Amino acid sequence: MTSQPDKLRALLNKGELLTMPCCFDALSALLIEQEGFPLTFMSGFAASASRIGAPDTGLMSYGEVVEQARNICDAISIPVIGDGDTGYGNAMNVRRTVEGFARAGCASVMIEDQLAPKRCGHTKGKEVVGRDEAFDRIRAAVDARNEGTDILILARTDARHEHGLGEAIERAQTFKEIGADIIFIEAPKSVEEMRTICAEVPAWHMANIVEGGETPDLSPAELQDIGFAIAAYPLSLMAAAMQAMTGVLGALRDGDRQLRQSALMDFGELRRRVGFEDYYEQSARYRSSARD
Repeated sequence: MTSQPDKLRALLNKGELLTMPCCFDALSALLIEQEGFPLTFMSGFAASASRIGAPDTGLMSYGEVVEQARNICDAISIPVIGDGDTGYGNAMNVRRTVEGFARAGCASVMIEDQLAPKRCGHTKGKEVVGRDEAFDRIRAAVDARNEGTDILILARTDARHEHGLGEAIERAQTFKEIGADIIFIEAPKSVEEMRTICAEVPAWHMANIVEGGETPDLSPAELQDIGFAIAAYPLSLMAAAMQAMTGVLGALRDGDRQLRQSALMDFGELRRRVGFEDYYEQSARYRSSARD
């Protein structure tokens, strides 16, 4: 059986842009797989909002994040990239984080150079650690991978915000030299910056497309032409879900049955998506379960 990291490596080796909607729980991940996408990413922003109803400001603990990742990986068969934030401490914590995400079933884990508590990449208040600490984090992650943990390392830098594009590129170059598999320079502000990133750091690059954020929302064809390997959409599903839920809640509050019903997925489709039909088909083999 092909491992999840090997599945991700095979996808990246195809040389085609991978459009990657980001999930926040098992159900959103399941829908992504059902719609034919080849991989997903557990968005820290969306997972924090979904799990604890709080912003992505370092409030979720390592244990909570890994448990969320495990639930997602258990629900689907496509590769999952987990958000390992800052690694939750020093270099030894980073190693433990990488190992924990691998045990949870992730194909890759992202480690970043923000100062803890971290911030969403497109919100205010971001700061990064010094170069030495940033490099130690990625070195520890790569060591964990090389010493028996089968997982890809996605190295992220947020230095563009505080120190400019040049510093971000230099950090990314060193991340690649250390051995990171995928590079992510967060929040470039123009197409020119995006082109410079891909030209200056030969690697598999991830673009982070936040609707309303700082990075240009380019088409998949444009992103591939620039040189990106992955296009992540961290908030598209959560924003859509919240918009739909608040609309239905408003209809319920106002007693508007027609508006409420028009906004809902058909009950039969809902049951199918969640997996009732598969459950019934499998349980038919067992007499006691079939009577449930």
